[in-house]
Amino acid sequence: MTTRIGADVGGTFTDVVLIDDKGAVWTHKVLSSPPNFQQAVLDATGHLLRETNTPGDMVSAVAHGTTVATNAVLEHRGAHTALLTTRGFRDVLELRRIRAPQMYDLFWEKPAPLVERYLRLEVNERMGANGEELEPVDESQVRELAAQLRAENVESVAVCLLHSYAFPQHEKQIGKLLAELLPGVPVSLSHEILPERLEYERTATTVVNAYVRPIMSGYLAELRGGLGAQSIEAPLLIMQSAGGLTPEQDAAVRPVYVLESGPAAGVLAAGFIAGQLGLPNVITLDVGGTTAKASLIEEGRIAYSPEYEVGANLSAGNRLVGGGADRIRAPSIDIAEVGSGGGSIAALDRAGGLRVGPQSAGALPGPACYGRGGVEPTVTDANVVLGYIREGKLANGGVSVDMEAARRAIYDYIAKPLGMDVLTAAEGVHRIANARTMRALRAVSTERGRDPREFVLMGFGGSGPVHAAGLAYELGNRRVIVPPLPGLFSAFGLLVSGVEHHAVRSCLLSGDALNAHALQTIRQELQAQLLTQFQHEGFRADELNLTCAVDVRFLGQASEIRILLDTVMGATAQEWDAAPFTENTIKALYAAFVSEHERLYGHRSDKDNLMQVIAVRVVGRAHSGAGTIDLNTRASSNASGNGNKTRRAYFGARVGVADTPVITRSALSGTMPGPLLIDEYDSTTVVPPQAKAKRDELGNIVIEFA
Repeated sequence: MTTRIGADVGGTFTDVVLIDDKGAVWTHKVLSSPPNFQQAVLDATGHLLRETNTPGDMVSAVAHGTTVATNAVLEHRGAHTALLTTRGFRDVLELRRIRAPQMYDLFWEKPAPLVERYLRLEVNERMGANGEELEPVDESQVRELAAQLRAENVESVAVCLLHSYAFPQHEKQIGKLLAELLPGVPVSLSHEILPERLEYERTATTVVNAYVRPIMSGYLAELRGGLGAQSIEAPLLIMQSAGGLTPEQDAAVRPVYVLESGPAAGVLAAGFIAGQLGLPNVITLDVGGTTAKASLIEEGRIAYSPEYEVGANLSAGNRLVGGGADRIRAPSIDIAEVGSGGGSIAALDRAGGLRVGPQSAGALPGPACYGRGGVEPTVTDANVVLGYIREGKLANGGVSVDMEAARRAIYDYIAKPLGMDVLTAAEGVHRIANARTMRALRAVSTERGRDPREFVLMGFGGSGPVHAAGLAYELGNRRVIVPPLPGLFSAFGLLVSGVEHHAVRSCLLSGDALNAHALQTIRQELQAQLLTQFQHEGFRADELNLTCAVDVRFLGQASEIRILLDTVMGATAQEWDAAPFTENTIKALYAAFVSEHERLYGHRSDKDNLMQVIAVRVVGRAHSGAGTIDLNTRASSNASGNGNKTRRAYFGARVGVADTPVITRSALSGTMPGPLLIDEYDSTTVVPPQAKAKRDELGNIVIEFA
């Protein structure tokens, strides 16, 4: 018998899910333990091993999603980092893309670069765009620079040279020198981190990787040591931003690819549930303790983005805005994220306006109602005052909700200064949190040319089910699904994903150069590269699924659209060797490209404008081995906390305060009208007065509007 464990670390809670070989699910939810986040993971894992009487050596895999790297960037507490680049290009990192997130904000200032200018050093060398060596590396200068870095106590180094994505000889030479001259200092080479054109994006991505690399590698080493102390020697697999798992060794060297690991796991879990229900179109809503996240599943496929920004007010791969944070050119699930979670702090600005987030109370001190030292009001405090979240112990009893503490925080900081009653103030916090979250929902739907009314909203995360129905009603969705274990959903998502690796090749193919043979050659080389990597990790070729995509634009454009070629061809990756690309493939690619261009931008280019392929990508995925999982096993055994049959809850001025029925998920039989509160081990689902709820055959709560 074997057991798999999924552990997701969030800003407020750490969630661990254990699944045995029969599909039985066991869960444990504890407060996160900053700054030593691994301790909460180890405590929860040890608890579940004892509860299930499972020896550590029976665990076959540990899948992990963590915010350690992301938090290091957001809080600017990463490693003391230096950047070496080609002479004349030291300020690429600071010049960015000359973009601003708000066009008419005259007071907006660019975020400070992660590497200060005195540590951005120029190297005398130059490779031409065609691979010609225009100037060799000045090794004596590199030695002088290394001595300078050693004197500055630099903890990590990024190297990004001009044209090294295609011709990395000089980067390799400098990397070898630095390894000798700076022993123990990790060196991130851009051709190993991001072998793609676009100078700023490649530089920024490599710098972020170097900035978080010592922190991530240290964290993983401590986590591995703690698991070993519990006799767990199974592979430690880390969730990537693109939704697949990667071995801990790879995550320690290239942590930039795991920055959005937690949010990605939630979308994967939503895709798993949507597949079981036969739902092709879903908008996911994941509201945790710090942020609210949204993503799109369309025609059964998860949406991906080639880049995103870390730390922006609205973090999304949006083509229309940007420049608000560090741009990461790395494959990721297309997730829009705003600082509007349960722990987001509500406060009045200098003009007396009510604002929510992006600052968060986190796990320490946490919301005021948790009684852990927090005094400022949060979204969770507002939901407690409104009656949506119950008093008493939550989850495993690590947190006890105090209604009076929540009321006092709302009154002191919001209601009293504004001269209003506590309920109205709490409703204002709740509605403003919804308005901020709506930005994320619209970013992945209407701003992508999709009609949200054609999608089902799936709400999860600790606070997602509280807000999901209200947001869906405003967005125009007629149906909401709250899956089992919503508060631990991302941890579950870690266990339905397989190992995944990406390979990319930059190119400039247009006109006669864009032909079936050229694409076929690049795809086969990338495919062989991935197969070799998977074989080194112990996977057989028949265990893998390989898909190919291309980045396409009209000649002269600055932005591109990614087109999945297996969709264009109507074939799977395994069939491609038997059915190679043909000229019909190029025609089908053009048709798919112009159609998507029109949907995104509202127009097509002139017929004589050439299509240009600027990158070919191959993604390899190993089967997840998820098998049969019964999420209701644990959900039904953990019901409400205090057993109350009703709770007074406020549903706006039109309804006011109502004695609202309180039930458990397992007690939801038939169709029940709102208002209704469904209390669970890990969350509460709010069914508003204008809606009705039922439970489907898989245990999902289904909310529908009349």
